[in-house]
Amino acid sequence: MDDFVRKKLTEWNLSQLIPIFEEHEIDTESIYLLNDQQITELIPKVGKRAKFQERLELLKEQNTANPETVDLSAQVCPSTSDTSDKGKRKLDLQGESSQCQPPARKQRLANKPGSDSEEIILSKVKKIMRCVYQKIPPQDNKINNFLRKKISDLETDKREVVGVFGKTGAGKSSLINAVIEVKNLLPSGNVSACTSVMIKVEANMHNSKYEANIEFITEKEWRDELGFSKNFLRDNADQESDQKGDDDCRDIVEKLSALYGEDWENKSPDDLIDGKYFKEIPEFLLSEKKILTVETAKELSEKLVRYTRSDPKKGKDVKRWYWPLVKCVTIKVPNNDLLKHVTLVDLPGNGDRNKNRDEMWKTVVGSCSTVWIVTDMNRAASEREPWVILKRASSFMGNAGQCQHIHFICTKSDLIEDSEDSEDHSAADVRAFIVETNDRAKKEVREEFSKQNKVKKLFSDESFKVFTVSSKEFFKKKHLDEDDTEIPKLQEFLQDLNDCHSETLNYVSGAHGILSLIQGARHRGGADIKTAVYTALQQKMRDELDKVKKPMKETHRAFEKCLSEGVKKSKSSCEKVLKSVIYPPNKSGSAFHGTLKCLVEHDGNYKPKKGEQINLNMKLSSCLTESIDEKFKKTFPNGGECGPFNGVLNSFLLDTKMMKEKTENKDVALQLIFLNTEEEKMKTKLNKIIRDRKKTIYSSLTTTIETNMQKCYDDVKKIKGPGMLSEIRETMVKHVRGSKNVMFQEAKDVMLKQLDDLVRDILDDLKKTMQESIELSLKTDGVSIPDVTSEFLMVKNHYKKLKRSPDQEPFICAGPPSPAAAQLITN
Repeated sequence: MDDFVRKKLTEWNLSQLIPIFEEHEIDTESIYLLNDQQITELIPKVGKRAKFQERLELLKEQNTANPETVDLSAQVCPSTSDTSDKGKRKLDLQGESSQCQPPARKQRLANKPGSDSEEIILSKVKKIMRCVYQKIPPQDNKINNFLRKKISDLETDKREVVGVFGKTGAGKSSLINAVIEVKNLLPSGNVSACTSVMIKVEANMHNSKYEANIEFITEKEWRDELGFSKNFLRDNADQESDQKGDDDCRDIVEKLSALYGEDWENKSPDDLIDGKYFKEIPEFLLSEKKILTVETAKELSEKLVRYTRSDPKKGKDVKRWYWPLVKCVTIKVPNNDLLKHVTLVDLPGNGDRNKNRDEMWKTVVGSCSTVWIVTDMNRAASEREPWVILKRASSFMGNAGQCQHIHFICTKSDLIEDSEDSEDHSAADVRAFIVETNDRAKKEVREEFSKQNKVKKLFSDESFKVFTVSSKEFFKKKHLDEDDTEIPKLQEFLQDLNDCHSETLNYVSGAHGILSLIQGARHRGGADIKTAVYTALQQKMRDELDKVKKPMKETHRAFEKCLSEGVKKSKSSCEKVLKSVIYPPNKSGSAFHGTLKCLVEHDGNYKPKKGEQINLNMKLSSCLTESIDEKFKKTFPNGGECGPFNGVLNSFLLDTKMMKEKTENKDVALQLIFLNTEEEKMKTKLNKIIRDRKKTIYSSLTTTIETNMQKCYDDVKKIKGPGMLSEIRETMVKHVRGSKNVMFQEAKDVMLKQLDDLVRDILDDLKKTMQESIELSLKTDGVSIPDVTSEFLMVKNHYKKLKRSPDQEPFICAGPPSPAAAQLITN
C-alpha cells in the first residue's frame, strides 16, 4: 500500500479500510485494476462497498480524462460485470469551435463548478437505472408495469428555444456564430436572397461531427405552390399591377429560376415535378429528411448554402438551388455546452407565404422562451423593420406563446474603429466614443420600446434588455473588454438557461424516489402505520383538489364575461374591419387586384414580398382577443409561477414531508420520499400541459374565425372573368354579414369549452396519478419486488452531492399539515 491509496481512502471517509488494503498490498496501480469480485472479497459489507465502488468509479473517470475524451463507461451496476455498454463523450470544446474561442471564455466553461461531475453523475445514475429496469421481474402485473413506466419516464429532454429575428444584413448569422464560438458555421456576407428557410442550431450529443438535417416541404405543397405561381404570373400580366404585385412577380421568378433555371416558363406544374429535377435530393420525392455529415463547420456551411439561400458568387458552379423546397434545417454542433439544452433558431421575420411553413413559424415562435431582435447599430432605434417584426411576432410570443425575455441586440458596434477619422484619435478617445455611442443607442432603443403599445400590453420593461455587440471584435481579441462587445453576456444568459434546466438533478431526484419506493415496498411490516398514512393522504388529496378546482372554475366565469363583450364589439365592427382590408385607401381597384387574389388564395393570410403581413382572420378576431388579453396574461403568465392555474397547482401539497419527518417506520418514510418526488414531477408535467394548452386556447379565437371564413375563401377562388374584383369583394362582404351572428359566438363557445376541458384534464390527471402512486406505495405486498439496496445507496449518495447538503432529503415543498396528517403525526 502507498500514500496515494491511503490518502484516497481517508478523503472518501473510508479510513477503516486502510488495514485491509495494507494487508492485501493494494497500491496505486492495483487499485485501478480491482474488479467487482475482488472488491466484494475485500469489502464484505454492502454499505461500505457501495461507497467505495462509487468513489473508485469517479476516480477512474477523472484519471482517464484528457483534452480529448473522458471515458463514461465505468461499471456502476453492482449486480453485473457486463462492460459491453461502453462509450466516450468529448467534454473539451475542440476543433474549429475550440480554436476560435477566447481563452477567458474557454476557461470559464471548463472551470464551471460541478459541471463535469454532474455529467458523470448523470451518466452513472442512468446506467444504474438501466440495471434496475432489467431487475424488474418479467411478470405482467400492476407494480412491475408501474415501475417500468416510472423508470422510462425519467428520460426527458426539455429544451429552451431562443428565436433570432432580423432583416438581411443585420448580422444574425455572425452573431450566432460568435455566441456559440464556431466561426464559419452559418454563412454571412453579401447574399442576394435571404430566404424563408428556418435554421435551428443545436448540440450534437452523439458524436464529434457537424450535421445538418434538411426537412423539405411535401410534393403536394410544392405542386400547389407551382400552380399558384403560374396563375399569379399569368393574371398579373393581364392586370395593371401595383408595386407589391411587381415585387411578388419578381420573387416568384427568382424562386422558380433558382430551382429550374430557365426550364420552367412553358411547363405545367405536373411537368415540373418530374424526377429529373430532383436527382440530387431524392429525399424530397420520398418525403424524407436529407442528412449531411461532415468534419468541420466550414465544410458544412459550404454544403448548406444551396439549401438555404442563393449566392451569386457560386452561381456558375451550382446549377440548382434547393432552398425553395426546404421547410427547415437543423444544424447539430459537436462539443458545445451552450447548446446542450438550448436551441437557437434563425427565423424569418414575418412568417412565410407557404401555409405549412407559416404554421411552423408560428409554432416555433410560440415555443421561444427568449427572442433576440437583431439590428444594425447605426439605426438601432429608428430602423422600422425590427419593430415591425417584434410587433408581428408579439402576438405569438405573448398569450399564444411562452416568451419571457426580449433582447434587442445592436450589432456592428465596432464600426467606429474602422472609420477614417479613428486614425486621428488615441485608443482611449476611440474607446470613450464607443462607450458613449453604445450607451446612447441603448437609451434610444428603450425609449422606442416604451412607445410600442401593442407589445407593452404583453411584456414589461423588466423583460426587455438591450445589448451592443461586435462579432468581429469577439473573434479578433483574446482578452475582451465589456466595451468591445457584450457577446459574453449573451453567452452567460444561455449558460443560465442550461443551468435552469437541471437535467441531472431532475433525473437523479426521480431515480432516488423510484428506488425509495422499491426499497420501502419490499417489506411487509408496518401495516397499521401504512393504513393510517394512506387514510391521511386520501383526505388531504380531496381537500387539495377542491382548492385547485375552485379558482379554475372562477376563471371560466371571468372569461365568459370578457368574451361576451368581445362578441358584441365584433358584430358591430366586423364589416368595417373587412372593408379596411379589401378596400385599402389610396389603392385603385386594378392595382389591388393581385394582392387581394393572393390573400384569398392563401385563405386570408398573405405575406407580400415587401410590406407587412395581411391576416384577415386575425383582424376579424381582434375584438375577441383584445377583450381577454389582460385577463389571459394574468391567468396564464409566461413565467408559469402564479395565477389561478399554475399558482394553485404549485401550492398543491400532500404533507408528505411532515409525515415522513414524524414517522418512525423507515419503510413508510421511504414511501413518502417517493410520493413527494411524484408530487413534484406531477406538478412539472401539469405546468407543461397548461403552458402548451393555453397557446391553443388563445389561438382558438382566430382559428375558429378562419374555419368559418373558409367557405368564403373557397367560393371566391372560383370567381373568374371580367368584373371578378368587384364580385370577390361583394362575396366576402355578404359572407361576413351573414355569418357575424354565428361565428363570433362560436369562437367564444369553442374557447370556453377548451378552457373547461383543460380544468377537467388537470383535475383528472392529478387525482389519477397521485391515487395510483399512493395505492402502489402503501398497498403493495412486496413479493415480486427486486432487491436494489446497492443501487439505492449509490443513487442516494449522488443525490446528496447534487443537493450539496448531506442530510437533506428530496423534499422541495413544505407547509402546514392537514388535520388528518396532524392527527397521524400526533398519534
